[in-house]
Amino acid sequence: MHLPPTDSRPRVLHVTQPADGGVARVVSDLTRAQLAAGLRVAVACPDGGLAAGLRSLGADVRHWPATRSPGPALVSEVRRLARVIEDVRPDLVHAHSAKAGLAARLAVRGRIPTVFQPHAWSFEAVGGAAAALALGWERWGARWAARTVCVSEAERLRGVRSRVRGRWTVIPNGIDLDRFGADAVEGVGYVSDVGGGVGGVEAVDGVRLPPGAGGPGPLVVCVGRLCRQKGQDVLLTSWKSVLARVPDARLVLVGEGPDHARLADRASAYGFLGDGPSPTRPGGHHPAPEPGHATNPAQPRDHAANPARPHTYATNPGRPHGHATNPAQPRDHATNPARPGERAPASVLFAGAVADARPWYRAADLVVLPSRWEGMALAPLEAMACGRAVVATDVDGAREGLPPALVPHCLVPPMDPKALADAVTGLLLDAPLRASLGRRGRAHVLSTHDVRHTAAAITAVYDDLLGDGRTTGTHTVPGDRPALVGRSAVVPIEYRESTHP
Repeated sequence: MHLPPTDSRPRVLHVTQPADGGVARVVSDLTRAQLAAGLRVAVACPDGGLAAGLRSLGADVRHWPATRSPGPALVSEVRRLARVIEDVRPDLVHAHSAKAGLAARLAVRGRIPTVFQPHAWSFEAVGGAAAALALGWERWGARWAARTVCVSEAERLRGVRSRVRGRWTVIPNGIDLDRFGADAVEGVGYVSDVGGGVGGVEAVDGVRLPPGAGGPGPLVVCVGRLCRQKGQDVLLTSWKSVLARVPDARLVLVGEGPDHARLADRASAYGFLGDGPSPTRPGGHHPAPEPGHATNPAQPRDHAANPARPHTYATNPGRPHGHATNPAQPRDHATNPARPGERAPASVLFAGAVADARPWYRAADLVVLPSRWEGMALAPLEAMACGRAVVATDVDGAREGLPPALVPHCLVPPMDPKALADAVTGLLLDAPLRASLGRRGRAHVLSTHDVRHTAAAITAVYDDLLGDGRTTGTHTVPGDRPALVGRSAVVPIEYRESTHP
């Protein structure tokens, strides 16, 4: 039998798997804000960097060994989580992402108020029978969620259209603006040799790059887990066209993941790693595989078929959007042609996982996230907070994360290498436009995506669900603006419907 703790302050148990990437940052930011607000916060997650960071914040971290995807260990994982819940005795359970949402709802089965936050739907990540099974579970498991919190209206609508029923609240993602102060926008993003040539090490605003990654040209940065969801394969395919028009551009993929080897093989085959002929000169070769075609059985449905989303995308008319050609644009390597088969310098760098991506955002001239699906990605918000222009794909949450004026320049259809290359090239060749978009994006994030507003809106949901005098100590209720002086606030938008068919 579940007995509530005697302390009048409510105890919240966050359950999360994955324990890295954007979901981990959301859990960390919420935990920090909730501890500051006086809640008692416990977190069940696998051991690793997230667990260590949460302990340093003062959270009660409980080891929950769970794999990222459902598998044969699911039954034992649910049992372990049930023991954690019995030991912690939370007033409310908040499950993050599909795997934790599956295990937590099976362990609790509605006996404790449970908030489920999908952070993008599981049935988008797979195809065929696996997608049908994931969708079937989400429809069934919704009855054990007292509230489903979506990070974008598009994410909620995808659930509703897929006949996942329940009580919904939309609370957009926020970021910790204290980490993105005025110093976050300093630096122009070009590489300079700070080591006097020792070891050939170069740096961009403090980021040390291996030999061959530097140069006078613009730097494009993609921050995200190296996996199919994030679409780095599409970006590598588009990079051939980018180099044809901006030959000294450089691309850095920041992150780790299961697709690292496959992406490195693709980059090598294209000649982007400096280990083969130039893809833009005689003797270069062009591998056949192109991402995003219907031959992939796990490919998510075409977002262009969504009639509720007006499609105005970035274009590249050569001298984009009426601006003059940037007089400082990268030099044309074609003026110094190479002999056929000559080895080209590396134009793509795999930077690996980093604890803090802010230096890479500051180093970038342009930040790109070519995702196949999302709920609302954090990387574009963080990049804009650093004053950087972004190019993103029109997946769930992308439009809602951008100010409307940026959509025509910064949004492209998913899985479309040509559109992606056109948008990236257009912005690389137009420094004044990039700077303008960066300033407008930063102002937008500062006013609408403060994590303190997000945390206050989540707390309002908790207050509503507890509703028995065990409040969190805030003075907000669902529908109110959890306001902070001098800033606009996130408004939790609640939708109520039956949890049963």
